[in-house]
Amino acid sequence: MKKVMMILFMFLLTAPLLLALDLKVEKQSTNEVIILDSDEPAVFDLLITNLGAAENIKFYSFFGQGIEPEGFMSIGSKETIEVPLKIYPTDKLKPGYYTFDYYIKDDDGQEVTQTLTVDVIEFEDAFEVGSAEFDPESTTLNIYIYNKVSFDFENVSVVFSSSFFEFSKEFSLGPNQRNDFTITLNKEDFKELMAGYYTFKADISAKELNADVEGTLKFSEKDILTTNKKTYGVIINTNIIEKTNEGNTIAKSQTVIKKNIISRLFTHFSPEPDVVEREGFKVYYTWNSEISPGEVLKITVRTNWVLPFAIILLIVAVVIIVKKNSNKNIVLKKKVSFVNAKGGEFALKVMILVEAKNFIEKISIIDRLPFLTKVHEKYGGERPSRVDEKNKRMEWNFERMQPGERRVFSYIIYSRIGVLGKFALPPVTAVYEREGKVKEAQSNQAFFMLEPRTRKDLEE
Repeated sequence: MKKVMMILFMFLLTAPLLLALDLKVEKQSTNEVIILDSDEPAVFDLLITNLGAAENIKFYSFFGQGIEPEGFMSIGSKETIEVPLKIYPTDKLKPGYYTFDYYIKDDDGQEVTQTLTVDVIEFEDAFEVGSAEFDPESTTLNIYIYNKVSFDFENVSVVFSSSFFEFSKEFSLGPNQRNDFTITLNKEDFKELMAGYYTFKADISAKELNADVEGTLKFSEKDILTTNKKTYGVIINTNIIEKTNEGNTIAKSQTVIKKNIISRLFTHFSPEPDVVEREGFKVYYTWNSEISPGEVLKITVRTNWVLPFAIILLIVAVVIIVKKNSNKNIVLKKKVSFVNAKGGEFALKVMILVEAKNFIEKISIIDRLPFLTKVHEKYGGERPSRVDEKNKRMEWNFERMQPGERRVFSYIIYSRIGVLGKFALPPVTAVYEREGKVKEAQSNQAFFMLEPRTRKDLEE
């Protein structure tokens, strides 16, 4: 009797153990998250093995506002099943890590308790944006966006913006996935920017959520100073030196121009040089500058040779004239003036001036009369040696003239035919000997302008 009672007691003691759920639960996924202000659940990938008899099991939890799968599911003895357990968030959650219990219950009311941890984050904390390093010579830039969490984002729209570029794209971004993009750069957009770190912004939209995520751009230092020289003009010579800082650091520049002591007198600088140094017959002009990125230093050097050329031409002309006059042995001048004649004829007084610059001899002064004119018998000064009325020629002859000696001849010509307008008289010719050589010289050509006379003029 006692033996039977002992067996019955042992059966009652072990019966609950034989009937209890015997499940092995393994979590396959990691870093599960819940996005605040989103209706999307956190998904835990579970691997469940039934070590006992076949069961109908059900999941439930007091964390969140819902759980899937709902209702009972069957699991056979020694069977292993995969269960994506979804926990839906509530409005009361705040950012941070949450550890909570969930339960697996069979249809007899027996249950197993398990623990899970979920990270509750803001939408913007799910992403990271960044870029590769670049410099002023770069034509492209690589940027990326990275999904840091185990969450599947579909139909993501991103607008990237910075001082260097504007770029937008739509795509899907799976759990822990990174998308890279190559952007073409326009150097004009950042030619005045200094080297350093810059912030760029990504405006991200997905699942009706929106956030601004910031990344960092490293604009590496690069010294690029280009020089362009232009020269034009001869009389007014202009040199232009342009230095452009195409890098992203402040560039120090020294420009030196050399001039001689003559050209420097006629040279203008813009801007004025910082240093002027003279070494012998050479003068050195120096500009020391600091050029910011994108800035252009323009130095203009203009040498105006108009004044010195004019002075040189004037000197040459004076020398030629002096030399020409110094080579003259005789100077002839011819003048003409109007004479009132009693008979109303047209009459002019002709005066010839002869001046010797050097000793000359056997001199013949030859003058010709205009057509249709006659010479009056009255002469001033010496009478001509010969008058040829037929050939309209008059001639004065004398043996010699001393340097500086002057002689003046004058005569009157007249015509019974009136003359109007400009009246021209031929030049006087001198034929002489100088140091045994026969030479010739001519005077100027004399002109006379005759205007019509009025009745009042005639009466007077």
